[in-house]
Amino acid sequence: MAIKKVLSYVLLIFIPIAIAAEKLEWSPLAVFALSALAIVPLAIWLSTATEEVAVTLGPSIGGLLNAIFGNATELIIALVALKAGLVDIVKASITGTMISNLLLVMGLSMLMGGLRYKEQTFKPIVARVNGANMTLAVTAILLPATVITTSNVVEPLAISRLSEVVAIVLIVVYALTLVFSLKTHSYLYDVGVAELEELGGDAEAHHKPNLFLWVGVLLIATIGVAFVSEIFVGAVESATAGLGLTPLFTGVILLPLVGGAAEYVTAVSVAMKDNMDLSVSVAMGSSLLVALLMAPILVLVGQAIGQPMDLNFNLFEVIAVAIAVVVANLISLDGRSNWLEGVLLLATYIVLGTAFYFHPA
Repeated sequence: MAIKKVLSYVLLIFIPIAIAAEKLEWSPLAVFALSALAIVPLAIWLSTATEEVAVTLGPSIGGLLNAIFGNATELIIALVALKAGLVDIVKASITGTMISNLLLVMGLSMLMGGLRYKEQTFKPIVARVNGANMTLAVTAILLPATVITTSNVVEPLAISRLSEVVAIVLIVVYALTLVFSLKTHSYLYDVGVAELEELGGDAEAHHKPNLFLWVGVLLIATIGVAFVSEIFVGAVESATAGLGLTPLFTGVILLPLVGGAAEYVTAVSVAMKDNMDLSVSVAMGSSLLVALLMAPILVLVGQAIGQPMDLNFNLFEVIAVAIAVVVANLISLDGRSNWLEGVLLLATYIVLGTAFYFHPA
């Protein structure tokens, strides 16, 4: 996967530059842009290391590892932002990651793959199962907003408790989804760990990766993402305010683009190799991970560290996620894709992104 490798090496130069920019107190916009570029190669190395360790540990443990840490970069950035008290941006980044994976990533994959191949196929069972789970997630994030809208007075504590209960339910559902995909019905998901070597750009090497080497890379990349994320989050409010961007637009559009770069490159690259099974699994599986695991974890961690976060999302965010889920499901349920369907997904993403840009929240 040449593009991914090139980015993982070339963009490393921005790590020391971003650190220097922060120490020398450059403008918030410069620090924001440089730290965003610095996170991209770290995210790629974190993703690659996770995949290589998964290949080494075998299908069962490897599949579990990928299912849990597939969105590690986004989670780390969100945790750093949550610690800094940027709750609105964190909540927006959750919905934004779901929207970008369902519309932008899958749209780019279908478009680029469709330009090379007239029609591509993938297993509709993956889309059906993920679609059902995504519907549950949308229902879960819609509930607190509905309770507030339909009630005269709702105590903040009640919304907080409701969010905690929903978070626990979502985590349980995600755990059961893992049992379904990795154990009882694993034969339906033969596009994951079996092809992770291609995912990591190492399809030509048939030997097992060095476990200790890649565990070391995983730890270094994780620490690197956490460190650079501190710089990124420290500049994000001032930089985006200077650009006239709202916290809502920043969280929904900008943060997912930074944290999900590795997934975007992976999904599009394998689609261009006529492997839409893997591409759809990456896009929809990532959305599922955010909805059923990442969001609940952030709710529970926020309560623990004294930065209360609930699932009372902006109603427009909920509507946008619902639109993304419906459109993605309608296009993917037949198990076939072409370039026009990719354009439709991208058009939906652009329309929603434009709406978020002009939204005053």
